Amino acid sequence: MNIWDNRPFNLFLSSPYHLSMTYAIEVRNLRKVYRTRFGGSTFEALGGITLEVARGEVFGLLGPNGAGKTTTVKILLDLTRPTEGSARILGTPTSDPKSRAKVGYLPEGHKFPGYLTARQTLSIFGRMSGMESPDIERRVMPLLEQLRIAEWADVRVKKFSKGMTQRLGIASALIHEPEVLFLDEPTDGVDPVGRREIRDILKAEAAKGRTIFLNSHLLSEIELMCDRTAILRKGKIAAAGRIDELTRAGSTYKVKTWGTPDNLVDRLREAGAGIERANGHMVVNVRDVEHLNELIDAMRASGGLIEEIAPIKSTLEDVFVDLVRAADVDSDEEGAS
Repeated sequence: MNIWDNRPFNLFLSSPYHLSMTYAIEVRNLRKVYRTRFGGSTFEALGGITLEVARGEVFGLLGPNGAGKTTTVKILLDLTRPTEGSARILGTPTSDPKSRAKVGYLPEGHKFPGYLTARQTLSIFGRMSGMESPDIERRVMPLLEQLRIAEWADVRVKKFSKGMTQRLGIASALIHEPEVLFLDEPTDGVDPVGRREIRDILKAEAAKGRTIFLNSHLLSEIELMCDRTAILRKGKIAAAGRIDELTRAGSTYKVKTWGTPDNLVDRLREAGAGIERANGHMVVNVRDVEHLNELIDAMRASGGLIEEIAPIKSTLEDVFVDLVRAADVDSDEEGAS
């Protein structure tokens, strides 16, 4: 994607918008059906999704390839129109160019002309956003310092590494101080230290009231960065909520014991528990808390001492993989019926 592709998203900087709106992004019953040429077959990319993103929230959109993530973002940026439903940014329908007045966008795999310097690149993006030259000059160096590439301000972009280009891309999305940021793989090509720095920068931007809509295949980054997330599966929302809700500890516990008999694991399995040994402790799956207490009583009755019992939280990756696998199983069952 070249530098001019961002023009529609930043052009209407001076347009009015309503700060009183509760939600920065609103999607209602959004459905998108693609048709092949000459009226042939159809494909439903989105099957009626509804979601809301609050002001100042960091929101992650997840899903396997073909789940509808790209289509959702395209509709929000008016790169395509929905078949049914509606979408709004800052209270304005996405079909209205004014909805993108305060939007910054970082596409995946973005590219800048190699002959431009970082300073020139940000200046062009600022002008496309309707900024005056004094305002651009005021913003450029603080942004480059914030992204830790200030010493490269007057170096041609063709000499930038992948990580530095990514930082410049984030700066170009922030140059006009947008209210809403759409970021597609913002830490792509960035080393672990750089990813941490970018996370901190984005969290600081959210603390200022800026809304961040994040698309990433790095589930660990989503888990560390986002307040809430929605997981798309076959064009529909399979799960949504706060990260801590989606990864909440369930019926799996880490149990560490001392002095227990060798056959304890077999005896507990006979009692209906799922147990695996791992790194000096047991991972125990139980039906409920009452079942857990029954197993603890059995361990004590066997003469063992319990050193540790701790609930095990799922990672966001665990939740994601379980949902995708469930979709595969459903597809196999439908195909067999």
